Amino acid sequence: MKFILSLLRSYLPAFRFSANRLIYGFVCLTLLSLADTSCKVKQTEKGETTGIQADKKGTEETAKMKANKLENEDTINPYGTPARSGDAVTRTEISAVDITGKEPVDDAITCLARTIYWEARGEERTIMQAIANVVMNRLVHEGFPKTICGIVKQGGGKKDCQFSWWCDGRPDSAQEEKPYEVAKEISRRALNRQLKDLTGGALYFHNRGVSPVWAREYIRTARIGRFEFYKPHGEKAK
Repeated sequence: MKFILSLLRSYLPAFRFSANRLIYGFVCLTLLSLADTSCKVKQTEKGETTGIQADKKGTEETAKMKANKLENEDTINPYGTPARSGDAVTRTEISAVDITGKEPVDDAITCLARTIYWEARGEERTIMQAIANVVMNRLVHEGFPKTICGIVKQGGGKKDCQFSWWCDGRPDSAQEEKPYEVAKEISRRALNRQLKDLTGGALYFHNRGVSPVWAREYIRTARIGRFEFYKPHGEKAK
């Protein structure tokens, strides 16, 4: 380019100004073209991102709708025939629910997943499954509410609260991504009736580090890790 300009300046002085204008114009057109392409790319990326977000929202709503339906069906038997493929909550759907672990606790999946997370995060998967078993066992027992969120939120004060994490006055948001993902997956399987009962029909549990008075009145059904699981005599819940 410098060589061409040198020739133009040396032998074609009359066209010096025109040549510079031509080069300047070419550079401007190139820059405008690049800017337009960049803008189109950004618009496309923005459109794709918006589409993904909308799709996740739709998938989340589908998962919650299915979960509510399955929750009602579970009142018959939470360990019965697994939900049909079209009615079951899928892995893709469960991954779209409460991604950051900060949503309000007001649907079956979130209530169950948050209970599993707070009662057994950091524990082995079998213990997390056992916590889910207790909630699902309560769902079909006449002594407890008929929805998962109702079970989790049962009791208004600290003394009569069924699950300590719900009424301990601390934030309920999940803090660790991986354990919460596991908790959601276990919730999905529980709602789809794909989760085996490891507790022998337990309705209660406690950590071995404590000795609650009520445990003396109930039948111990299982010991899993650091937890013990119980059910009442005569199937009467308190």
